[in-house]
Amino acid sequence: MTKLKIKSGDTVRLIAGDHKGQEGKVQKILRDKNKAIVEGVNMVSKHEKPSASNPQGGIVKKEAPIHLSNLSLIDKKGDSTRIGYRMEDGKKVRFSKKSNEVI
Repeated sequence: MTKLKIKSGDTVRLIAGDHKGQEGKVQKILRDKNKAIVEGVNMVSKHEKPSASNPQGGIVKKEAPIHLSNLSLIDKKGDSTRIGYRMEDGKKVRFSKKSNEVI
């Protein structure tokens, strides 16, 4: 399993695909598929059957997973950046390769 540089809670920008340029917060990472679910991006319509929790059923909009290669992390300044790792005070930290700041 590869090391993932994007974590849940990070703010990311899509750099490829139909939703290129949109931004959102990562809700969940699907490690086995190398995909992430980003809040408010890549919305799809799902047909739901009536159930006890949703007695009406119907069509529901929800986020679909996006491949991690199509995501770029946004740093504190609002720029897209790549991520690197380094040791600081005996701890491994992520840093922005563009601004060299700890994320």
